[in-house]
Amino acid sequence: MTIGSTPGDGALDPELSAIMSERRQLTNLAYRLLGSLAEAEDAVQETYARWYAMTPQQRSVIEVPGAWLTTVASRICLDLLGSARARRERYLGAWVPEPLPDRAEWIGERAEDTNADPAERVTLDESITMAFLVVLESMTPAERVAFVLHDVFRYPFAEVATIVGRTPAACRQLASSARRRIRASQAPGTPAAQRVGVVREFRRAWEAKDIAALVALLDPHATAVADGGGLASTVLRPVEGGEQVARYAIEIASRVPHMTLLERTVNGEPGLVAQRDDVTIAVLAFHVVGDRITRIWAVRNPEKLRPWTTG
Repeated sequence: MTIGSTPGDGALDPELSAIMSERRQLTNLAYRLLGSLAEAEDAVQETYARWYAMTPQQRSVIEVPGAWLTTVASRICLDLLGSARARRERYLGAWVPEPLPDRAEWIGERAEDTNADPAERVTLDESITMAFLVVLESMTPAERVAFVLHDVFRYPFAEVATIVGRTPAACRQLASSARRRIRASQAPGTPAAQRVGVVREFRRAWEAKDIAALVALLDPHATAVADGGGLASTVLRPVEGGEQVARYAIEIASRVPHMTLLERTVNGEPGLVAQRDDVTIAVLAFHVVGDRITRIWAVRNPEKLRPWTTG
């Protein structure tokens, strides 16, 4: 369903303009809640479908349409999170959140059309990094919704309670539990320039097939996780240990001739895009602590690479 019609004279209907102005906020919220751009867009579309399923009289009594849309979108996401846990248990291999590019670095014609892809509506900040999203995946649906609504989008617990179906005190506890998970996963901050440098050196070592240099850049306990979703070949279990990750990287470079590695922003952090014949075949996100890489998330599932593909 697409909502974007205008009156015959070309002027945007005031009600439609006010409602559609909430789309960016809703997409930002839904992506953080679901970790999937495709699912986020579906949730936002369903939210608008429910709005326009009401009669004009029903809509007229809603004092703050934006709050109504946020409540409905959050409840849709809460329901989707419950079913997503079951779906991801059946997912072939590891499930990694869908990677997002920086809009200025988009590949393909969609970058020219600011309304063509929901990725354009997602604001990149610390709550969108791959490391952050992976921790969100470990939370219960109620924890995730309470935390994101309160700590990220600053909704008061009284409003969160109406969405989650718990008391404000219970929502405060949910958010507190989620906050502890986030803090436990956080490492001392590494300057942005240093993170860029480490990923750049990793790219160079990978291109040179220099295993010693790769091992030197990887934490001894580094872990690499790949997501192919059964649609692209990759390892089904995490690769653990710096030397093992380095050897696996060399194996990939040997198996995929003419692979090009591009330095790109992935979820607001330095990352790499692997291409062959100008087609994106993988997007890699990194977690860098000091001068070592501790985590690599490689997304191979083509359904998650839509914003990164050419044409």
